Amino acid sequence: MAAAGLPDFDVYLTQIKTHSVERTLLPLVKQISSLVATRGEAAAGGAAVQRVGAAVACAVERFVAVGETIADDNPDVRHSMVLACKEARAAGRAIERVCTGSDGSGMVTAARGLLAAVTRVLLLADMVVVRQLLLAKDKVARSLDRLESVSNFAEFVRAFTEFGGSMVELARLTAERRADLRDERRRAQVAAARNVLERSTLMLLTSSKTCLRHPGSASARENRDTVFCQMRRAMDLIHYVVRDGLPGHEEQSQEVTYSRDKEQLQPFSDSQEQAAQWEAGTALGALRGLSTQVRAARARGGADGARRRALASTLRALVERTHDFTDSAYTSHEHRQRILALAERIAYELERLVSVAVSLEEQGVSGTLAALESACAGATSAAAELERALVAAARDQARDLAPLAEQARKLASDLAHIASSCGERESERLHNIASQLHEQLDHIIEVCKLLRHIAMSETLQVSAKFAEINLRIYGPQVVTAARTLAAHPGSAAARENLDVFVDMWAWLLADAARLARELLDLTDERPDKQQYSSLPRPGKHGTTSKPLKAVRLDSDEQAKIAKSGLEMKMMSSEMDAETEKWQGADENNDIVKRAKNMSSMAFAMYQFTKGEGRLNTTQDLFTQAEYFAEEANRLYKIVRQFSYQVPAGTAKKELLEHLDKVPTYVQQLQFTVKEPTVGRAATFSKVDNVIQETKHLMNVISKVVTTCFDCANKYSLCMPERVPMYWKPNLRKASTFKSENSVLNG
Repeated sequence: MAAAGLPDFDVYLTQIKTHSVERTLLPLVKQISSLVATRGEAAAGGAAVQRVGAAVACAVERFVAVGETIADDNPDVRHSMVLACKEARAAGRAIERVCTGSDGSGMVTAARGLLAAVTRVLLLADMVVVRQLLLAKDKVARSLDRLESVSNFAEFVRAFTEFGGSMVELARLTAERRADLRDERRRAQVAAARNVLERSTLMLLTSSKTCLRHPGSASARENRDTVFCQMRRAMDLIHYVVRDGLPGHEEQSQEVTYSRDKEQLQPFSDSQEQAAQWEAGTALGALRGLSTQVRAARARGGADGARRRALASTLRALVERTHDFTDSAYTSHEHRQRILALAERIAYELERLVSVAVSLEEQGVSGTLAALESACAGATSAAAELERALVAAARDQARDLAPLAEQARKLASDLAHIASSCGERESERLHNIASQLHEQLDHIIEVCKLLRHIAMSETLQVSAKFAEINLRIYGPQVVTAARTLAAHPGSAAARENLDVFVDMWAWLLADAARLARELLDLTDERPDKQQYSSLPRPGKHGTTSKPLKAVRLDSDEQAKIAKSGLEMKMMSSEMDAETEKWQGADENNDIVKRAKNMSSMAFAMYQFTKGEGRLNTTQDLFTQAEYFAEEANRLYKIVRQFSYQVPAGTAKKELLEHLDKVPTYVQQLQFTVKEPTVGRAATFSKVDNVIQETKHLMNVISKVVTTCFDCANKYSLCMPERVPMYWKPNLRKASTFKSENSVLNG
């Protein structure tokens, strides 16, 4: 809420879907808020207010100039943007006029008008970005249509090349949009769609080649058509997410549900009604919604007819969600009986609550207030117990998911091996393994369904939902690809296609197993259960005497630092390319050795931002950053000694300019690593800062190394050599071993 008389920024935030628009608007909000807060000041302060008002008007004028440039470049929004810019310019001048007044009257009205006008300009600018993304999506869709209609390999190669280029552009734009979206569920949905597109591209290639090689094979065509359908559904989801909240979206939201294959498209569709009921779509969401309604009834001293109907509706939804637990063939008898008993108990307590509420409404008997309190307490207690029972049932199955996934992977490998053989016996074995694979698939899908019900965040809910969908769609296609190979055992295209589908199967199983591990960690009943397990416990990272618990960043956190990580990888690649040119010249070149060592460390930190590599936890990252800073400091000393050989001139001046920046960046990185943090936000901020500082240091080191080699080449100087430690090899080996293990173990 805004302070007295101040414009309420929350009103404008409801219209904003991206961080970039929010960040652009916030400085203006701060300036306007300070103006409104100082309205009516004495004449002594009037000059300062006038200066701020003039600064706001000037900033708005520059802002409007940018908006008008966007209008000139984009005819689709030109008319709307010009009108919005005109309104913003008028509102800025109104602010300036109010600031020159003696009493500041009309300040709040002018401030609200300015915020509304500027917000409209920003939303129109955001619409331009969205339309660029949708154009890229449409280009990929046209490429898919062309790929689907090719009749020979030459046409296919040309069409696939065009498809690859358009996919790269779509991947870039969707990555930027995902990072910019404010809504957690929308970010997770874009990530899920991007995964489908990325992983399906190779399957699209192999299944299309197999279909062209064996045009009469129904199984090959089924493989190919399934991949096409999945990719189109993923693009439909991207279309819906990026259109969400834009002007005119309500009228066009049905575009995402057009029917190529109504039955298969349905799981990806996400209408506004479904979006509103997302939380209620899980058992945990229904339980918490019910508890909220019960607490509201207790606070109000009863429940009217509308609230009683809402309670009944929520109870029906809850019972329906619990059927996924009780109807599952893999739920133990004890869990099933407990869930059924607690569901009956909740229904009884709510019936008591409704009865008491009716008595209060009709008779107003004061003695029933105690009965209402008792009924509310009973319902709340039963809901809490049912939540624990559902979590326990899901955890019981989640523990079996890792070995189950391993068995399913082995079955797929056996299937691929047998499919390449011929004969009646092999055909029978193929059928038996396919049946076992379908049984395992059904079990894993059931576990994913239960995990979604107990997921505590929208990101995990989306991950579980799409893990279930992708397994259901792509799982059976492994068997279909095996049948194609069994029918054409000598086909290299069919063999390659089956291998790719088996790889996809392994990816999906790994996703499900990772999801199960995350939810097991989050629902583990420990004293510090309320802590976020994706980040280390509070403490001074890298300086505590106790080692921190080994934990990982979740997918959303990795996405936030992915851009910085990618930039660092590019710098690492540039340094590798530079040092490769000098590697052969002198094997003992100390600058090359240390530069390559730092490049390797930077690459490991980049892999951490993707959830890969040897750095598994945030503590591993911080430890690696410490070693990186130490290595940079050693390289600085070596290059400083080398600089004494360089003759005076522009080359030496450039080298020293870059070199003198190294100690500053080293110190900043060391301070960042040793900075103590408490809480999730602070710790993730530290992770982000460490990545940023490492990137800055890597950038200046790259320039130092390049300039150093230029000087050596220009003046024919001897590069520093690393002196072999012949007199104590065991100590050196032990030191290296200790250093590497310190990095790995944090």
